[in-house]
Amino acid sequence: MNAFPEGDFYTNHFEKGAKENTMILNMGPQHPSTHGVLRVILELDGEYIVRAEPVLGYLHRMHEKMAEVKTWVQYMPNMGRVDYLHPLAWNHAYVGAVEKLAGIEVPERAEFIRVITTELNRISSHLLWWGAYLLDLGAFTPIMYAFDDRERIMDMMQKPTGSRLTYSSFRIGGVVHDLDDGFLKECAELVPYLRSRLPIYKDLVTDNIILRKRLEEVGTMDKDMCLRYGATGPLIRGAGVKHDTRKAEPYSVYDRFDWDIPVYKEADSMARYMVRMDEIEQSLRIVEQAVAMIPEGEHIIKKSPKPAWKAPAGEAYFASEGARGKVGVHIVSNGSKTPYRVKLRAPGFSNLNLFAECAKGTMLADAVAILGSLDMVIPEIDR
Repeated sequence: MNAFPEGDFYTNHFEKGAKENTMILNMGPQHPSTHGVLRVILELDGEYIVRAEPVLGYLHRMHEKMAEVKTWVQYMPNMGRVDYLHPLAWNHAYVGAVEKLAGIEVPERAEFIRVITTELNRISSHLLWWGAYLLDLGAFTPIMYAFDDRERIMDMMQKPTGSRLTYSSFRIGGVVHDLDDGFLKECAELVPYLRSRLPIYKDLVTDNIILRKRLEEVGTMDKDMCLRYGATGPLIRGAGVKHDTRKAEPYSVYDRFDWDIPVYKEADSMARYMVRMDEIEQSLRIVEQAVAMIPEGEHIIKKSPKPAWKAPAGEAYFASEGARGKVGVHIVSNGSKTPYRVKLRAPGFSNLNLFAECAKGTMLADAVAILGSLDMVIPEIDR
């Protein structure tokens, strides 16, 4: 059994429970398959995992604590940095909670803009996951396709948001910029283009026997396990549960569009892969309808809160559907210009905790496939 330096609390503590003739191995915090700074301590019996323990804390940035020293308006940029791959879902949850608390009615056009940009952001997040996941599994070519298509979306998103990654373009009462006719035209052209690319992804990767052998019947997370850990998003939909916050707890204008919730009952890594690939098409359906139906009007209320604005006393909770699952923001106000408390519900935190149970009895090589199928964004988990 390996020896570790004194003072490494996690490893030494983990090592005490190790069985004879097993080996303790650190996976991370720099392993290429763990995007962000995640460390997983593994106990191995040969090539098989006996125990696994994810270790967080390397990226802790105190987002919740920072809310106590920023005004309601100043805290908005933090939402662009919790989950840097789908920040607009966090934007939506935060402004939704504040608007709910303050009784602010958002212009209809602003809600359509929120939906369009959030769904485009969801597609770009799934594309990055797809390319990076396959790179972790040893396939280099797909990430070139993924980033080619994602670049087109990021170029578009730069116009209404002013950014290419850490978007924080939502405002209490609307959005910072309206969508012009040029952007809406680009959206209308993007939908058929990406639809023409999906069959290429399928032929190149999804139907590839090598990928299927790596993912099918690997990392099974059934409905019971998902419910015990509070897993949401593609994990629970990949376990056969038809649950999506956009339909289960309708918000914004999502109830006006015709779209489906992709569900697979196999509950393995391949099922989670398929859910995300199908979700790209569903997001395209939503964007297509929203662009066609977007009404005229204001993109933000006339008296949008300024930095010194004081929210009424009370508390509110708002949930949105992020690329990784259910995003929740619970705010508490004492009537001042700064939040008394902001509690962030990160879907990745619940999803990651399944790994310890799911990895038992699997091979070390499968740990990469299982972790990748969770689509972890460590800054969100280690918020």
